[in-house]
Amino acid sequence: MSTAPENTPDAEPPDVEDDPHDFVTLNVSRRIAGRRLDKFLHGRFPRMSRTTLQRLIKNGGITVNGMPTKASYEPAEGDVIEVLVPPPPPTDVIPEDIPIKIIYEDDYLIAINKHTGIICHPARCTQTGTIVNGLAHYAALSTGTDAFRPGIVHRLDKNTTGVMLVAKCDEAHWRLALQFERRTIQKTYVAIVEGKVKLDGDIIDKPVAAHPVVKDRQAVPSRDIKNAHFKHAVTQYEVLERFKGFTLVQMFPKTGRTHQLRVHMQSIGNPMIGDTLYGGHFVSEHDIAGTGSTAPLITHQCLHARRIAFRHPIKEIPVTIEAPVPPLFQSILDLIRTHRALA
Repeated sequence: MSTAPENTPDAEPPDVEDDPHDFVTLNVSRRIAGRRLDKFLHGRFPRMSRTTLQRLIKNGGITVNGMPTKASYEPAEGDVIEVLVPPPPPTDVIPEDIPIKIIYEDDYLIAINKHTGIICHPARCTQTGTIVNGLAHYAALSTGTDAFRPGIVHRLDKNTTGVMLVAKCDEAHWRLALQFERRTIQKTYVAIVEGKVKLDGDIIDKPVAAHPVVKDRQAVPSRDIKNAHFKHAVTQYEVLERFKGFTLVQMFPKTGRTHQLRVHMQSIGNPMIGDTLYGGHFVSEHDIAGTGSTAPLITHQCLHARRIAFRHPIKEIPVTIEAPVPPLFQSILDLIRTHRALA
């Protein structure tokens, strides 16, 4: 049974979550049949999930008429509900002295050359070792829309290297975010893929969605994969160099879906070397040259964000920033050029 508190039904819910110690009292003025207590309270405390409210009810942090109750109880007219509102979770990102290669900086934004093995931002305040933790130690960042993502206007996968923009003030943040939303920012990636890419260039226009079975993997539609949540995804690519068994490609994503470049290259039969999640294989010096070590040269996708071109969010001038490929990428490419050149 759902009810409204004694204030008007359309009144704002009490903004008390900033006080970690106070009980909040609600006086039920009328009964609405079928409204459970947890649902009733979620309407008054929208920042608290129903799971949190159910836990509070179970632990006695919420009482009705001074007595413990159940989440399924339907409040009745005249009931007095007391809620012990827990403190909000801490949202301060922990600054850390993490080496980050900055390739451009002004008063409004930072561009970094991201290295492998690091994620962009923490998922919770206690998580450390991310780009945001490192940048929080280095400079003040924009507020953004998520307390755990200050400054973050776009992301790269954990093991994708290359240029990434970070906002230092709120105005720069929303202006950059708008350019990403309108797809006016031009991004250029390079990758070494398996096999011979047949066309010199093409546009891959295939929607992408979360794989229905494999966790953390994306997929394009197929006879076996059907998903109602596919999102429009477009990648333009061109071949830079072909070798025996490998191709160096340049890619220009027109949309920004999760793992888009990786799943799109797999979809045309040319997965990135090292990208075992999308059909790629580990390669060794012996695999490429016929001699040498059999240890994998790379254990993740060989993908690098080489260039980004955009309009400066404050100065309103065109800016192009490039990040040189990392030594590992270059050494693999050099090895392929030496031993897998076409006749």
